[in-house]
Amino acid sequence: MQLTYRLKKIVLTAVQYIGFAILLVLFIIPFVWMVSTSVKSIGETLTNPPIFIPSEFHFENYVKAWKSGPFLHFFLNSAIITFSSMILQLLFVVPAAYAFARCKFRGKTILFGITMMTLMIPGQLIFMPLFLIFSKMGLINSYVSMILPFSTSAFGIFMLRQSFMQIPEELLEAARLDQASEWQIIRHIMVPMARPTIVTLMLLTFISRWNDYFWPLVMTTNDKVRTLSIGVSMLKNTEGGASWNVLMAGNVILVLPILIVFVCAQRQIIRAFTYTGEK
Repeated sequence: MQLTYRLKKIVLTAVQYIGFAILLVLFIIPFVWMVSTSVKSIGETLTNPPIFIPSEFHFENYVKAWKSGPFLHFFLNSAIITFSSMILQLLFVVPAAYAFARCKFRGKTILFGITMMTLMIPGQLIFMPLFLIFSKMGLINSYVSMILPFSTSAFGIFMLRQSFMQIPEELLEAARLDQASEWQIIRHIMVPMARPTIVTLMLLTFISRWNDYFWPLVMTTNDKVRTLSIGVSMLKNTEGGASWNVLMAGNVILVLPILIVFVCAQRQIIRAFTYTGEK
């Protein structure tokens, strides 16, 4: 009986690992193909059957992609817009999450419910009213129109609220007995103890804003505030067609900052998933 149970456990564990391995391969193959294509010649990108390892590495594709347009300008625009959105979300989401988690006021449940309901509204549904508002204010092709709509996040409020609710109330009461204000409690207790969740939220914001294609496409008509994602999409229209090797090189340039940020923040992400509120 015990042998049968142990055998079933071994088989179940093996099946789980095989499943994870299959999922890992499915996720990695597109990225490997993108990197491989970025260093191929134009002829090798069209070979049939396709090849993963090129006969010769053409790193000049990255130079071609970078010099095909004002890529440095696009890169700086993406950085300004992304980090500005992250900072504003941090300033607005943290106090809102604290209020919903720890403060007592009339209508809190209703307000939180309304906030959560906004998660069900697709962004494509409200882009036209926002576009008209910014257009009438003369803010098309401006950083304001690119940053302001993403200065807060209902999902971020929900995520951080759940983290704040795990922090023992006794810590807050002790801080209040020491004459700490609510802002001091947020700064010195809530934020440090919820740091893994905050880092995870900032990473998700970074990915969504850095990769955003739809909103910059709607709100820009020239290269003044266009982002890197728009610049990469413009590569397929150069030289009368799509140079897939150069296009994939542009995509690697676009994805590389995300990978770097993810590697730097992975420890905090793991802690966010295992966080219990104990310090």
